Amino acid sequence: MPVTFSLKLFTRLAGLAVLIALSCSVVAWGLSSVRHQAWQEQLAAPLMDWLATTPTPRQQYHWLPGLYDFNIRRVGELDLDAVAQERLGYGQTLVVSDQVGARLLVARPAGGVLSLRFRNLYQDLAEATALVLLWHMNEVPPGKGRDSLSGSLAEALGVRLTSLSHVDQLPAPEVLDRAWERNIAWYGDQGQGRVLMRLADGALVRMDMPPGFRTLSWPVLLLLVGLAALVLLIAVRLLMRDLERNLRSVESVAVRIARGDLEARVEPGQGNLVSRLARSFNGMAEQIQRLVEVQREMIHAVSHELRTPVARIRFGVQMIESARDEQALQRQLDGIDNDIQELDELIDEILTYARLEQGGPVFSLRPASVTDLVRQVIEEQQVLHPAVTIDAVITEQSELFAESDVEPRYLHRAIQNLVGNACRYAAGRVRVSCSLDDENCRVDVEDDGPGIPEQEWEKVFSAFARLDDSRTRNSGGYGLGLSIVRRILFWHGGQSFVGRSDELGGARFSLVWPRRQ
Repeated sequence: MPVTFSLKLFTRLAGLAVLIALSCSVVAWGLSSVRHQAWQEQLAAPLMDWLATTPTPRQQYHWLPGLYDFNIRRVGELDLDAVAQERLGYGQTLVVSDQVGARLLVARPAGGVLSLRFRNLYQDLAEATALVLLWHMNEVPPGKGRDSLSGSLAEALGVRLTSLSHVDQLPAPEVLDRAWERNIAWYGDQGQGRVLMRLADGALVRMDMPPGFRTLSWPVLLLLVGLAALVLLIAVRLLMRDLERNLRSVESVAVRIARGDLEARVEPGQGNLVSRLARSFNGMAEQIQRLVEVQREMIHAVSHELRTPVARIRFGVQMIESARDEQALQRQLDGIDNDIQELDELIDEILTYARLEQGGPVFSLRPASVTDLVRQVIEEQQVLHPAVTIDAVITEQSELFAESDVEPRYLHRAIQNLVGNACRYAAGRVRVSCSLDDENCRVDVEDDGPGIPEQEWEKVFSAFARLDDSRTRNSGGYGLGLSIVRRILFWHGGQSFVGRSDELGGARFSLVWPRRQ
């Protein structure tokens, strides 16, 4: 995976994580604010409704104003917006929080707005509710309907009352001490508040408040998980859109190539996921284009190369029909045999070139002596070209590193093609040099012939290329030998090139490849 793409992907994933965290935080904060406000109003509504329906709450619960800011006001005296005033008109309980605490407001059926301020809403509300319960329950003697009264009061005020009749139900001693001093004692926490009440007859009653506010509840958690999944889905879709666009570009180029547009290529881009795929695809497209062009060239060249020997064979067959003596007949038969031999050699060259060009043969590289191959080729070519002197220049160092990982049969063919060409064009001398070391192998074949113009150095390795058509045809060859040499060196991981011989003055062909594969 490209480093640029990895960094870009990491940046996007980090940004996505931050985005999900921010989105969930904002939504959680908004939900928490709304839910907390609703929880406060639901918590305060039972007590405020009870006080609002009491005809004279300040006189009946005369101790409330001394403990809390408890009074009755007109709506105009309160700084409320239109929505809050409308909600009061519907009989809803409002909780207005400020720096001092929370002010509870509810409209009285008799007129005015009942206002009650708590510093700590949950604890103060619990204690105020306990005081109201305690006041009413003390008015009823034990056993004369107190239980039913307790039940109705608890239901109206939204709490749960439990008589403590066993020792194991009692809270800690410090709670009992406070209850003995003030008749009520708050204990518990903001998650679950409790108030211990001591009635006038000494009975102990525990009041359980509704659960405290929980910032994260299961519905909220599920909503946040759903939100995170939605953001992740959108982000993944956006990330995949880029990948899909790149893949579609590769697909469109593949369709164009399938329709015959071999020049179509994919824009690799920088740092995207399919950049390597694009480069490999372009390499494949170039290889296909080259093979198709080679195939076209071969079809054209083969048809041209076959035309001449076939025409000569046809002419020879016609001449056989008109031959009048044994000698003329034999001459035509020998000519036909030579033409057939030429066709056989041409087909062998074409098949070898096609095999090397279209993926290469199954190379079985094994250690072999390069110097022995060079000597073998020189001996064979010396027999075929006795008029040419072929010298071998092999240093002692080259003998030490003579062994190389090669395919002996094909490397023999490459050196043979070069030496054979040099012998055909040499004036009388050819030299084969070996320069071998620990890493590379190099074989140079030089001749004292006319050489090759510099502007033609690359052309000579093209298939069916001839610098001088008549001279090449007379000297033998089909323009495939050097192409075969280059492909053999390619499959050995090396290269071949041509230059000018400084000492002999003719052409110099060089083969270079790594000694160990």
